[in-house]
Amino acid sequence: MKNRPEIVIVGGGFGGISAAKALRKTNCNITLVDKRNHHLFQPLLYQVATAALSPGDIAVPIRAIFGDDKNVRTVLGEVVSIDKTNKRIHISDDSSIDFDYLILAPGAIYNYFGNERWKSHAPGLKTLKNALSVRERILISLEEADKLDDPQDRKKYLTYAVIGAGPTGVEMAGAIAEIAKRNMMRDFRNIEIEETEIFLIEAAENVLNGYPEDLSNKAKSDLEEMGVKVLLNNPVKSIREDGVELENSFIETPNIIWAAGVKASPLLGSLDCNLDKMGRAFVEEYLNIPDHDSIFVIGDAAHVKDEDGQPLPALAPVALQQGKYLAKLIKKRESGKKTSSFKYVDKGTMATIGRAKAVADIRGLKFSGFLAWMLWSVIHIFFLIGFRNRFRVFAEWMWHYLTFKRGVRLITNEPDGSQTDSDDS
Repeated sequence: MKNRPEIVIVGGGFGGISAAKALRKTNCNITLVDKRNHHLFQPLLYQVATAALSPGDIAVPIRAIFGDDKNVRTVLGEVVSIDKTNKRIHISDDSSIDFDYLILAPGAIYNYFGNERWKSHAPGLKTLKNALSVRERILISLEEADKLDDPQDRKKYLTYAVIGAGPTGVEMAGAIAEIAKRNMMRDFRNIEIEETEIFLIEAAENVLNGYPEDLSNKAKSDLEEMGVKVLLNNPVKSIREDGVELENSFIETPNIIWAAGVKASPLLGSLDCNLDKMGRAFVEEYLNIPDHDSIFVIGDAAHVKDEDGQPLPALAPVALQQGKYLAKLIKKRESGKKTSSFKYVDKGTMATIGRAKAVADIRGLKFSGFLAWMLWSVIHIFFLIGFRNRFRVFAEWMWHYLTFKRGVRLITNEPDGSQTDSDDS
């Protein structure tokens, strides 16, 4: 066992898991380190936030994925620094792990562009905790609005502001519109559907920036048809507890969701290598950092250029392909074979907007509507890990499609001082 190469993978996201799965049948010792004990399917976090899915539907314990693999060790811990010279990572509990190969896939965090105080008022969607926090804000606001008789007093609780019109922002705004206009409102007797307002705020001139213009326009049209007010060319000036300040207006609401951009994990700072403005490490053709051919960076943390010289997007397919590529590279290197440089195969992009509404660009083929939505649904179910998760998500989506009902509408955070150990009220 001691003669086996020691491969350390930091991060249990798409890139880290794909690398570990591709390496688990090899003659290597693999250590997978993550500060959370589960792999999270982040593209569906917004559905947890809008009460369509439960957390367990889109997350699976990392130990369960590799439970039958004797050469894969899982470590729960946060990596705080990397010693490149001695090939060692340091964890927050003062432990350390040596490596022969290091694959860094620590992911990204939301970028508030120097305004960190906004974070407490406008959570992003990167973790289950984020999603549950957003879900509870939405549900509590509906409860508060239902208690008020004056429509003017209810208005702020029935207003929603989503900042950032990328895929996450578009999907979130569309999901909230479905809640507000169709799903939950039937259960609140004191609220009229037309009282709700959903704002999608974007500093650029298009939604889904980077998508073909006709698909971007289609997404905007679908959102507006669903009742979303799309505010383009509207950079945010300030975010407060009571709302969002724009250049010429103020949106009063406690329901603010941040989807306006990400930056790479701060762990990359300990590599002492060149980083781009988003904090991603510049890597070479084999995804290694300069001057260190056994330290690799992938996924949202890596700056990799495509054939046109543009950085690859922070998408799951990119991380998946990079993880599989590194597994092949290590296998070939250990057997003395030459390896080719990484080449990303773009299989297309897609975003869902709402029920039977989506846009897709698949290798130059552009389409929208029900067909795009069906394709989006099938692909997302396919990429979920485990039969149980796939079956549950499929069942929930079918139930929601047929009944228009959202199943997970629980407020679980107890107010301070409440009686939490009694079933009586």
